[in-house]
Parts: sequence; C-alpha cells; structure tokens
Amino acid sequence: MDAARPFADARVVITGAGGIFGRRIAGAFAKAGARLCLSDPRPDVLDRLPSELGLARDATLHHATELREEASILELVRLVAGAWRAPDILVNNAGVYPRGGLLDVAVDEWDRIMDVNLRAPFILTREMARLMIGAGVHGSVVNITSGAAQRVRTGSVPYGASKLALERLTAGLALELAPHRIRVNAVSPGFAPGSVVSPLSPEYVEAMLARIPLGRASGPDDAPNAILFLCSPQASFITGATLAVDGGNALGAVDPTVAPPEAPTAMS
Repeated sequence: MDAARPFADARVVITGAGGIFGRRIAGAFAKAGARLCLSDPRPDVLDRLPSELGLARDATLHHATELREEASILELVRLVAGAWRAPDILVNNAGVYPRGGLLDVAVDEWDRIMDVNLRAPFILTREMARLMIGAGVHGSVVNITSGAAQRVRTGSVPYGASKLALERLTAGLALELAPHRIRVNAVSPGFAPGSVVSPLSPEYVEAMLARIPLGRASGPDDAPNAILFLCSPQASFITGATLAVDGGNALGAVDPTVAPPEAPTAMS
C-alpha cells in the first residue's frame, strides 16, 4: 500500500457530495488516491465539484440523484455497475435536517426526512452490496448518523428518529453482510453549521456550539479521518460500530454557567 495514497484506485461512492461533510469526505478520499462517484441532487453543484476538489473530470463519475425516487437511485447503481462493475466503498452521507415542532410537521415532510435519511441508505446499500458480492469485493459501507440519534431535542425529533433507525439498520446490515466480508459502520460527526440544504439560525448555531465539551465545531478533517479509518485495513475487524467524532457532544452538555476547573498548582 502506498502510504501517501492509501486508497489508490479504490472506487468510492459518496452521496450528498456537494454538502459540507460530502465535500470534506470527497476531498479526503481524492487526496488518498481514490476514484470517486459523486452523487448530489443539484446538477450545477456536481458540475463544479470536480474542479473545486482538484479532480480530473473525465476520471470522476457523477450523478444527480433524487434520493426520494427509487428509479433515480437505481440509475446511480447502474452508472456504477457500468463503469466499475462494483464499488469498494459506499458512504451514505446525504441527509436533511429540517426543524420544527412535531405538531407542525406535515406528513410529506416526515416522509421526506425518512426517505432521504433512512430509506435511501437502505436501497443504496442493498444494491451496492449486491454488486460487491457479484464481483467478489470485500467492501465497506459507512453511514453518516448523528448525536441526535442518542439525545432527543425538541424541534428535531423526526431527524433524530431517522438517525436512530439508521444506526439500527447499520447493525443489521453489518450482521447480514459479514459472511460476504462486507463491513458496515457508522460515523456520527460533530456539529458543522453552514448547510444550504438545512439552514440554521445564528442563535441556534451559537447555542449548539456552547454545548460542545471540546468547545468547537467539527473541523474539515475530523469526520473524514474517521471514515477513512473505518474503510481502511486497520479497521478490518470492525463492523456494526458507530464512531462518535463530535467533541464529546453525545456525552452530555456543557453548562455555560459553571466555570471550568482551574489547572492544579504544581506541588513544591
């Protein structure tokens, strides 16, 4: 293995590639030598993405996938099958994070959250796993979940429910695909504001950052480093796990009214 390019020629499919985490994940795999299939519902974003990431356009697959539509998902699968026969890695990164009280959530909005955050990863993993099995690929799948799966917050209950279900789906897929040597894990990234798809108010962002024990938002390398690790040979005995990379946010909240402990005085 080339230490500078540990994923040289690995075939990697990433959904939500035009989002905050998607760009970071794609960039990390590209630097590690991987070949990419970038999926996002926005054709204009996909057109710009290869050049923004420093990728050769003719060496990069891209597909404007509408993850609510099974037919569109299957088009993405056929693209991958035709170009590569099978992927080595699938990262189910795409997700939507609308906010609102449960009594105000329309049924179609509930369905949209579940379709994108849960149903699409199921269909994609099922179909990509079939390609892997047919090609004899001992692949890796990483689902992107959230601390909201563990901590219920008002205003984001449907989102949290979808991510908790995604973690259970991750475990089930890990069990069923283990005989084929396909590993399935999840990464729970830290808070990273700035999404165009799921905008957040400045007040909400400030309140969220104040709760994080390590005192900052998720950086550009935090989640990608965890994902690349889980897809690497170093993690070959890890499956069905959820790795929190969130600055301790899932552990509990910092109370801003309580002063942090002072550093102990050195003993004389």
